[in-house]
Amino acid sequence: MLHKDLQEEIRFHVLTNQKPKKIKQTSRDRLLEAAGQVFAEKGFDRATGKEICEKARTNTAAINYYFGGMRELYAAVVWEAHNRFVTFEAASAAIAGMGDAKARLEAILNLAVRTITGPEFSSWALRVLGREVVAPTSALDELRSQQIIPKARLLRGIVGELMGLPEDHPAVARGCISVIAPCLMLLVFDRGTLQQVFPQFGFGPESAGALAQHLTHFALAGLDVLGSETRKTLAGRIP
Repeated sequence: MLHKDLQEEIRFHVLTNQKPKKIKQTSRDRLLEAAGQVFAEKGFDRATGKEICEKARTNTAAINYYFGGMRELYAAVVWEAHNRFVTFEAASAAIAGMGDAKARLEAILNLAVRTITGPEFSSWALRVLGREVVAPTSALDELRSQQIIPKARLLRGIVGELMGLPEDHPAVARGCISVIAPCLMLLVFDRGTLQQVFPQFGFGPESAGALAQHLTHFALAGLDVLGSETRKTLAGRIP
């Protein structure tokens, strides 16, 4: 991961929309940043340690020293890319103390949208996560168990409450997919192509509030209708 101070600056920027201070990076930080750029462009198979070290301005032995090898470096890059998105801890903090499910959903979508459209969510992080979403590698295994599944449980609880259904109902799972699908599209789809197809859309930080509000209203309306229909279907089966 990046230096702790740099992570705190990035988190502060996302929450307050203020420009973070410049903090000197360590050799490990530079390796992560350089590796992220190379892996995003070439993928794991075509990336070389020599190119990464040259870009990071470090000794060629630095990868083994700091990470233990290229595979471990790639896993660290995937974690770092995820940490620049929305972690389970950040999502939990965003909804802490909120009793209303609508407010919790809005808070999570607002956090996700502001992170994706924010300047600190670098293009390489987008592309690395995009690669893992489309073609997962073993680097995603630990991330899946420690971050993705806990976040899914968090979302299931909110969606189940909004739909008036048990968390383990198939309709709730479908509802979760419907909620996160737009965010995943913004995550993996080429931003330049989207801007050409929908030039009036607005992908910058200045449009984050309107976009988050739109996604929230759209999700709430759909979940309300589908929850009502599902409950009626279930009631009709009761003898």
